[in-house]
Amino acid sequence: MANEHFSKGLSGSVNAPPFVAAWRARALIVGLVCSALAVIAAFLGHSDLGWEHFLRGWLEGFVMCFGFCFGGMALLEVQYLSGGKWGLIVRRPLEAMSRTWPLVTLMFLPVAYFGATQGHLYPWAQYADWATAYKNGQISAEMAHYIHWKSPMLNAKNYWIFSLLCFAILSFYSMKLNAWSVKRDADPLPNVGYWRTKFENLSGFGVVLYSALLFGLVIYWVMSIDPTWYSTIYGFQYLVGQSFYVLPLALLTLMWLSKAEPIKSTFRVIEQHDIGKLCFALTMLNIYFAFGAFLIIWSGNSPEEIPWYLDRIRGNWGVIATLDVIFHWLIPFTLLLSRDLKRIQRKMTVACWVMIFAGFWDMFWLIEPSFKDAARNLHFSWGILEYAFMPVALFSFWLVYYFQELMKRPVIATNDPHLAEILEAQHAHA
Repeated sequence: MANEHFSKGLSGSVNAPPFVAAWRARALIVGLVCSALAVIAAFLGHSDLGWEHFLRGWLEGFVMCFGFCFGGMALLEVQYLSGGKWGLIVRRPLEAMSRTWPLVTLMFLPVAYFGATQGHLYPWAQYADWATAYKNGQISAEMAHYIHWKSPMLNAKNYWIFSLLCFAILSFYSMKLNAWSVKRDADPLPNVGYWRTKFENLSGFGVVLYSALLFGLVIYWVMSIDPTWYSTIYGFQYLVGQSFYVLPLALLTLMWLSKAEPIKSTFRVIEQHDIGKLCFALTMLNIYFAFGAFLIIWSGNSPEEIPWYLDRIRGNWGVIATLDVIFHWLIPFTLLLSRDLKRIQRKMTVACWVMIFAGFWDMFWLIEPSFKDAARNLHFSWGILEYAFMPVALFSFWLVYYFQELMKRPVIATNDPHLAEILEAQHAHA
């Protein structure tokens, strides 16, 4: 068998331990509780856009779950291209993330129907007849101008076609990567060069294609909430941002699984340290793109661009922006800068949770001020609680699916030469 070549040091089963089922049950309970709270908050805030906020919270949760699913797939492709021992140990969690695409596709349907078809999220859908809307004073001249000139792209039909086409392409990639992974482990011979070439050829084009499709998707799903806004770096921020919270989730999974075999024997301190260093690099890259975009636009002081930031720092939004910097950069940077901390599971767990939380916080800051009632006007309402309940509910249901997929396959890829290396005794400096 294939695992005879590289996995002689493994003992016992290579499947996920039984306690993963308990994780799944807890995630389901959290999802149901938060869903109930979200519905209650929507009823309580009915007079203050309660159900509109419900849909906005759903949009945030969906975009984050999309990032965990296909961002995990993209990171998996990067691992196949880069190689290295760090990638072998995170391969199975990333594959399990990528196999959650059916649930993520279902999450998209309410956003597309109520948001684009019914016009509850996007002004270009609500005021497709821009001339009448402007004449009746419903939208400004600037908004009417942008809806008119962007109408060839920003319309419900193209929204549906482009989004579903992207789901089809990305789902195909996910299925292909996962199918080949199973075949590779079942290969009676190592055939290292053959499989490495296959995965590299698929992943090389896949990373480029995913980046291009993601740029279009975030324009449709998030940027077009404010049709007057445009940015050439917006897609890059989402691309890096997905890795920023996907890798910490994979690391959390490994640290939890390391309480039992087979991860207990394969997930050494040195692998944890290596992945921690990569998390630190992603923290730096994330703040580089975010601050770079802010600096260029702020220094340019263009009336077409600067209002986007003014909407997000005035009217009490400056508090949210400041906390975003703290969660996104200051805390992860401070924690992950320490070499010793990256080797202590308890402290790395805190760092990973902070990075995941920062992803949700940042998405709230990106989405909510795009709406006219919230721009430069952060105020408490029952509806605003949807940004706490609805994303957590969707993420919890996504975790249920993720843990289910994690249990379906061995948590270690056995037909890989790096497996023999990580089964070696820890180095003296580890």
